[in-house]
Amino acid sequence: MAPTITAAITNSQDLLSLNHKIRKPLVEKLRRERINSSIEQLKSLLGPDFLKQQPDSKLEKADILEMTVCFLTQLQQQNQQHRKLIKHFNKLQSSSDLNLREADFSPLSSTVQTSSTKDKSLSSSALWRPW
Repeated sequence: MAPTITAAITNSQDLLSLNHKIRKPLVEKLRRERINSSIEQLKSLLGPDFLKQQPDSKLEKADILEMTVCFLTQLQQQNQQHRKLIKHFNKLQSSSDLNLREADFSPLSSTVQTSSTKDKSLSSSALWRPW
């Protein structure tokens, strides 16, 4: 019985390696198609700008990828600059709001202090009665 099991295992291993040999080129072909498709999409997005700069040149895959890296780097830098500006604006706005709140309350607080001072003077004068 042992030789039959060993033969079955050997046959299944042969089948797996044969399946792998057949499948590997197909998987590689699909992978290359995905890469080429993505590069073509990038070319369609970046092509007009590049063609304006160099109208006679042919876009190679490396050129398209380099342009994409440059574009994304610039976009990232702009994004960081926008974040800094927004953060600075928010700081200015919050300090401005704080100054406005203090300016709004300062006349009220002086009125309250004046009226409380008047109340104190009235109450102290009301305590002394000449008769």
